[in-house]
Amino acid sequence: MSRLDSAEREKTAAAAEGAEVSPGSSYSHAWRALRHRNFRLFFGGQSISLIGSWMTNVATGWLVYRLTGSALLLGTVSFAGQIPTSLLALFAGVWVDRLDRRKVLVWTQTLCMVQSLSLAGLTLSGRITIPWLLGLSAMQGCINAFDMPGRQSFMVEMVEDKRDLQNAIAINSSMVNAARLIGPSIAGILIAMTSEGWCFLIDGISYLAVIWSLLAMHIEPHAIERKATSALTELKAGWTYVSGFLPIRTILLLFVVSSLMGMPFVVLMPIFAKSVLHGGAHTLGFLMASMGLGALISALSLVARKTVRGLLKMIPLAAAVFGLGLIGFGLSHVFWLSMIMVLFAGMGMLQGMAVSNTVIQTIVSEDKRGRVMSYYTMAFIGMTPFGSLLAGTMAHHFGAPMTVIFCGSAVLLGAIWFATRLTAVRREIRPIYQEMGILPAKEKILS
Repeated sequence: MSRLDSAEREKTAAAAEGAEVSPGSSYSHAWRALRHRNFRLFFGGQSISLIGSWMTNVATGWLVYRLTGSALLLGTVSFAGQIPTSLLALFAGVWVDRLDRRKVLVWTQTLCMVQSLSLAGLTLSGRITIPWLLGLSAMQGCINAFDMPGRQSFMVEMVEDKRDLQNAIAINSSMVNAARLIGPSIAGILIAMTSEGWCFLIDGISYLAVIWSLLAMHIEPHAIERKATSALTELKAGWTYVSGFLPIRTILLLFVVSSLMGMPFVVLMPIFAKSVLHGGAHTLGFLMASMGLGALISALSLVARKTVRGLLKMIPLAAAVFGLGLIGFGLSHVFWLSMIMVLFAGMGMLQGMAVSNTVIQTIVSEDKRGRVMSYYTMAFIGMTPFGSLLAGTMAHHFGAPMTVIFCGSAVLLGAIWFATRLTAVRREIRPIYQEMGILPAKEKILS
């Protein structure tokens, strides 16, 4: 198994032990990553932009269901928006390892802005159709294939003191889910009062904040290695590394199950809001906000952690909570109970995502970080389109509640499977943690 060279290991011990906040710092331990100017800029810009992104997410689903009333088309549009990520993510990871990651992100965010403003123009002018939605969703999927591994890999460049990396990942998750809480609520109100087009317009304008933050950063220049090997050869090397390294392979396999079977339930939310709970756009906004609140609570619990120790056992626990939350949501026909079930589903979903990301970022070999994070992207986003299509098809034939119950059961089984592999995964990670100083050399038990 390839590993970080010893210098990088020392830097990346980072993530693990946490660090004392430097004297005179105005940031508490829980928010120590905000000491870094570049990360503060990113945090500010992304916080604004992500609110717009979640508004678009809700508005797109509601627009499709309003235009068609079809569960199948809800899944189809989601599929169109995510399948390009699945097809391109692995090659994108190779390029992310070859290019200036900040420039990659400036381009991806600019293209996202163009996509959202196009949606806004078509919707506000009354010319939006399902083919337009399919095409623009596919465009977003192509952009995400480069944006997601680029953003995950760029995290280590924004946080100069690598001891703050784990905290930065947790804060990033908090930021995403605070936006998940705020964005859908605003979207629900706007859609009820005006139209989906205003959500798209606000999203498009919000990208200016993150583009400005990226351009304002002071990034230490570093030599980008010019590869003599082909992209295909590097892609194969990345696959050999991921498939041959038990901890990353096992984490990603559970992530695939969660993405394929669990996360597509969001696509069916408009059906639950309108047909199961007999509400409107505001009901959808409340459900999405409740899921965001659960995810935010989970993320904030991770922000306060000082070490990665103990995170591994949280992965199957989070998947179990996610699965049980979905089963409860599928069984409920009462609004307040559905809100509670979605809150628990959000907690489990975010916990699994953030903890998996943190463990992988801690143990991954630096020269393969972009490629490994592209596999993470593929497991996260790349499987979701197939899940969305499956969920839409199943909901069309068996109804949304039965579909979500089935999917939740699959996630729960995945959690049980991971729990049976936990001892073997710990055995593989233990020497890496010992080399990085996370564990004492003679420690027998890894939490």
